[in-house]
Amino acid sequence: MKKRLALLLALVMVCVSVLASCGGAGGGSGSGDKPLVVGYSNFSSKFSPFFAETAYDQDVATMTSVALLNTDRLGAIVEKGKTGETREYNGTDYTYYGPADLTITTNDDGTVDYDFELRDDMTFSDGEPLTVDDVIFSMYVLCDPTYDGSSTLFAQPIKGMEEYRSGMTALFDLMAEAGRDNTDFSLWTEEEQTKFWTDLDAAGAALAQSIVDYCIANGYNEEGASVAECAANWGYELDPAATVEDFYNEMVTAYEGDYKTLFDTEKADAGLADLMESYDDFSKGVATGESAPNIEGIQKTGDNSLRVTLTETDATAIYQLGVPIAPLHYYGDKEKFNIDNNQFGFDKGDLSSVRAKTTEPMGAGPYKFVKFENGVVSFEANDSYYLGAPKTKNVQFLESQDQDKLNGVITGTIDITDPSYSVDTAKAISAENSNGEVTGDKITTDTVNNLGYGYLGISAKSVNVGGDPASDASKSLRKAFATVFSRYRDVTVDSYYGETASVINYPISDTSWAAPQKTDADYAIAFSKDVDGNDIYTSDMTDEQKDEAALNAALGFFEKAGYTVADGKVTAAPDGARMDYEVWIPADGSGDHPSFMMLNLASDALKKIGITLNVKDLANSSDLWTGIEADQVPMWCAAWGATPDPDMYQVYYSGVESGKEAGGSNYMYDIADPELDQLIMDARTNTDQAYRKAVYKSCLDIIIDWAVEVPVYQRQNAIIFSTERVNMDTVTPDITTYYGWLNEIQNIELN
Repeated sequence: MKKRLALLLALVMVCVSVLASCGGAGGGSGSGDKPLVVGYSNFSSKFSPFFAETAYDQDVATMTSVALLNTDRLGAIVEKGKTGETREYNGTDYTYYGPADLTITTNDDGTVDYDFELRDDMTFSDGEPLTVDDVIFSMYVLCDPTYDGSSTLFAQPIKGMEEYRSGMTALFDLMAEAGRDNTDFSLWTEEEQTKFWTDLDAAGAALAQSIVDYCIANGYNEEGASVAECAANWGYELDPAATVEDFYNEMVTAYEGDYKTLFDTEKADAGLADLMESYDDFSKGVATGESAPNIEGIQKTGDNSLRVTLTETDATAIYQLGVPIAPLHYYGDKEKFNIDNNQFGFDKGDLSSVRAKTTEPMGAGPYKFVKFENGVVSFEANDSYYLGAPKTKNVQFLESQDQDKLNGVITGTIDITDPSYSVDTAKAISAENSNGEVTGDKITTDTVNNLGYGYLGISAKSVNVGGDPASDASKSLRKAFATVFSRYRDVTVDSYYGETASVINYPISDTSWAAPQKTDADYAIAFSKDVDGNDIYTSDMTDEQKDEAALNAALGFFEKAGYTVADGKVTAAPDGARMDYEVWIPADGSGDHPSFMMLNLASDALKKIGITLNVKDLANSSDLWTGIEADQVPMWCAAWGATPDPDMYQVYYSGVESGKEAGGSNYMYDIADPELDQLIMDARTNTDQAYRKAVYKSCLDIIIDWAVEVPVYQRQNAIIFSTERVNMDTVTPDITTYYGWLNEIQNIELN
């Protein structure tokens, strides 16, 4: 759970949250002093719009800030935020507002201009006007060569970006690369180098200790367990007498000296910036070569307007351009902002003024941050909020364990929260309401599809015939397994989730506008065709007949893969393939996972035809990502996070840009298909949604044909409200995955 992929998905979710700043008509005056209490999971105190890592911290930042662009209920960008844009959803017209209007122009030379015209009536919560200078300042923070937050604005094809970011590197990176034995002190002193390694080693020992503490606190190890015992549950084998320093050194070896990735990936709680005493000093940039003094593609075009120019069409860029608008006068230095002199509010390579405000956010959002203490984040209304003064004066975000969230609403200590939604949770809520439903006189439940989906992955590198992952034989081998897995998805998902999840048939979240719909003419049930393309199942089959049909279809695929099949059994494997395979699942060593039943039913079924499927139930999910990165996992169960834009580059593109070093994830599947690569690039270089949806459908069909991913479930998330204490008539109507209750928090009133 702490490995690179888990971090990647967490950061993806943060990028989505940046666009979730409040929208809607809003307005109103007057407020009560009784606080609205919202139950949240634990915070990390990184409440900065630039450096928040978790969705919980990001929500704190969202309360206090606004983003340049907002999304509607379907996750589409609102381009006319200044004047208002009306769009229909679920039979109702809703008008969305935001800080700016956006005009997109494709030029004859292939470049694309994004022109923003800001409102002129916005102020920050301290009364200072919000201007285009604040937007430009915010963009330069996110594009600084030393910026190490979750935003990837700097990775967009903005004109002049590469020239601006070149020729400067963070001191931390330079010193880490030079190593402990460096004798070249042209860029830093020997004293600085000594301090660097002393502080980094201390941070490493603290990191290792925090992992030990985490393992014990969460029951992975008993109280008093040794460092080695805890490390074993974190995926590291150590000498029984190992110290936390030994544990840290073992991690350094595993990451080959990549300290930033080590800390980001392995952290149990606090990260590098929190644990290293002098991190801020060593995060500053050092000039190492020539560098442009500005980003040519970011231009102030008027008193209240700016233009961002991209060198090429990139359909995903618009989501990155919706930057949080942070106050220059608070996070930076107005004396250092002079566009004509290439000054943008701070010294290039030195974000210390921005980092210094990480725990105390400020902006133009609906609420002002007051304090965070004793597990409570306190806010008070920002009466100058551009969509109207919030109707509830005080709001508190209360840290709560998941098992306590529902009880908090029942007992009256929490007004709104998000418990893990399962069959048991739904039953408990229904029991509280006099009508026996999940929405009633005590509790109101609002469910939305989770921004992501559960899947079973199959490595093409590990599961193939003759060492050729792309051959028809290899695809048939994977389809044999996928066919049997798919047979048991329905019963598994229903058993674990009941009505709170549904089976999906394409490797994409149902929340996406690009997801195929059951009403589409070419919609198909995943892995429901045999080797000849005929339907495996008929509507009048019993469960036993479906089981038999799935195995018969699997035998056909095994035979096509080159396996020897006789008398309804597989008796021999072709070169490079096996008679036994292993599937890993992070089910806490106790079978607690939505897909666990599916694996065991599939294992029992495959045994009948001579194939052994060993189910490896991991007590520590971090072992899964370690094994995947080491190419030791043939098959596994996990879940993907998603973003509003369905771009598939990161997960399925086979080019070098999608390797481990760049944070891509295709190394998990090792799918390499030229047609798929071309389609992915075609889709991300076109902004026509109808065209992109058709292209993505072709991509999904290719991924299914490769049989590297079996889509399993789309689960729901739930927000519950105290019907007794919250005036439900004032809560955001038609809540969706992309447009939550927080988007119109300024309207909420308590009873």
